[in-house]
Amino acid sequence: MKNIKIVDTVSQYQKIKKEIDNAIDNVLKTGMYINGPEVKMFESDLANYLNVKNCISCANGTDALQIALMSLGLQKGDEVLIPTFTFISVAEVVVLLGYKPVFIDVDPITFMFDLDSIEDKITDKTKVIIPVHLFGQSENMQRIVELSDKYNLYIIEDNAQSLGSEYIYPDKSKKFTGTIGHIGTTSFYPSKNLGCFGDGGSIFTNNDKLADNIRLISNHGQQIKYKHSTIGLNSRLDSIQAAILRVKLKYLNKFNNSRLKNAKQYNNLLQNVSEIVLPKIVEYSTHVFHQFTIKINDINKRDKLRDFLSSKDIPSMIYYPIPIHKQEAYKSFSLGRLEKSEIVSSQVLSLPMCPETSTNQIEYISNNIIDFFNA
Repeated sequence: MKNIKIVDTVSQYQKIKKEIDNAIDNVLKTGMYINGPEVKMFESDLANYLNVKNCISCANGTDALQIALMSLGLQKGDEVLIPTFTFISVAEVVVLLGYKPVFIDVDPITFMFDLDSIEDKITDKTKVIIPVHLFGQSENMQRIVELSDKYNLYIIEDNAQSLGSEYIYPDKSKKFTGTIGHIGTTSFYPSKNLGCFGDGGSIFTNNDKLADNIRLISNHGQQIKYKHSTIGLNSRLDSIQAAILRVKLKYLNKFNNSRLKNAKQYNNLLQNVSEIVLPKIVEYSTHVFHQFTIKINDINKRDKLRDFLSSKDIPSMIYYPIPIHKQEAYKSFSLGRLEKSEIVSSQVLSLPMCPETSTNQIEYISNNIIDFFNA
């Protein structure tokens, strides 16, 4: 059997190699490697795909979050509501900018905000809420928007793991994640559903004033060369990465559908394993399965299962082993235990999931999980 990988970027490249190589070659022939025409065309293509007015590319997903926050004109000490069960970058940028992260516990079913616990954390200094669309599906955006309206909060959607997923409104209309709040952000890290061959990110908004601020900040705070009207960053997507992403964007729906097909196979094979909890697709979202994350009910067996799978040449990952409020660097911002997140972090295990994961591989992985619990 072909080696199983968590993410198989090489096999994906081989599928569309000719198109990718031609795109790179075309950029190399122009000599315009920074802010070349490919960057503008990719921004336009992605904006059209998402049906959003403004798409501004940048150097990476962390920069996207930082620039989004900088564009809002917040004051030092303002509070930002963030999930504690997610990647560190969302807390990192909040603290680096002098704002205060307020950690919110997790819903153990969706792995996202425990929405019932948020209002107790809102004060007169709370200015922003950052829902993270985790593992491939949408946060409950109707409830997030209701909180935003009630408390006058900005919404920045972290869409790094769910590009292509859609929020489903009660009337069954849909809107892409990342385009519902005031600002959306994403990452094009190679392992993402839409990944480049290096680092990259993007910011989206339907608000033209915010878009102007974002463009200004991401380009050294200058609208006219050498005239700097605000403090900014140097955060750009290079032309080669933009060219690669233009090709891969054409295949995003196909790749996401392959992920969904793989998830259905996992679910069918593992549905009778009572010792695990399979990922739930919520009624208000489509799912693009950036990760296929199971929970092991007995926390003492999670690491043993991982070791067992490794012995069978099956890789797995733990996203995330330590909630942010428990990380040494962020303990000073913690207001106490967030018990649901702490339990979930000891249960989760992500299995190989990418468009290139084969049916035979999923069968092999699933059978070994079944064997482990039957032993």
